[in-house]
Amino acid sequence: MPAPIPHDDAVHSEAFLHTLMRRQLKLSIACAAAFLVVLLGLPLANYFAPALMATRIGGFTLSWLLLGVLFFPAVWAISFLFIKRSIWLERDEVEQVKKGRAEQ
Repeated sequence: MPAPIPHDDAVHSEAFLHTLMRRQLKLSIACAAAFLVVLLGLPLANYFAPALMATRIGGFTLSWLLLGVLFFPAVWAISFLFIKRSIWLERDEVEQVKKGRAEQ
């Protein structure tokens, strides 16, 4: 039978989880704001700059190019950055806990 994995109480402490959740909340708000800019930017651009949005680029109007071609890659990019940054935040918090324990 394998030896049990040692439990690291500092990484699972209330303070650790609170700090990590606060940092991830900030990240979530930033990603949600970026998504809302992308989502609401097209209707606002169509309303405030209809001549610009009617410009033809590659056979499409700029409006349809943004909506049909660039919208989904923008959402994927926001999602990708959220996941990568979230994983980094977790690893950073664990490293800070380990570093703090080593200094004691």
